[in-house]
Amino acid sequence: MSMIIVLILVLLAVFAVVLYVQLIVCRNKVQESMADIDVQLKKRYDLIPNILQMAAKFMEHERLLMTELTELRTRAMQNNFATNPQEKMALENMLNQKLQEFKLSMENYPDLKSNQTMITAMQSMNEVEEHIAAARRFYNANVNELKNRVEIFPSSLMAGWLHISYEKTPFFEITDVERAPINSMNYFK
Repeated sequence: MSMIIVLILVLLAVFAVVLYVQLIVCRNKVQESMADIDVQLKKRYDLIPNILQMAAKFMEHERLLMTELTELRTRAMQNNFATNPQEKMALENMLNQKLQEFKLSMENYPDLKSNQTMITAMQSMNEVEEHIAAARRFYNANVNELKNRVEIFPSSLMAGWLHISYEKTPFFEITDVERAPINSMNYFK
């Protein structure tokens, strides 16, 4: 009888360790995916000034938009994803919106659109944007896995004991402005 009790206790201990390890792995994956987003955003931050500098000589009338892009880039770079993800996400959404406006306004400048250096830079920007989107999907998948582990019994008990939560790790979502269809005619008035 005592052997059965010992066996049950050992199995419970192994089960608890497995739950603990799974929760820690999930939490670390979320942190890793945050860092992956930051790496991709850094690529974007490095590329934006180059694109703006090339475009500046062609787009004298778009100076306000370029100034706003520069300011948003600076603010976004200063914000830390790990300490304030909601603010970082909001800044990134605003920066995305301004980048879309910039891309649309470039349509008014055929010399700029046909400039090989600008074409290459915009292709690089598109690649970076795809990598950012992939990093965001990876992040959201990891947040979802952490959320499931924290909410579903029995790992929810272990998460409570370890004070592991997902409240500081929101999903990366698009804004209502980004959901709306883009009307490029608004930019050419």
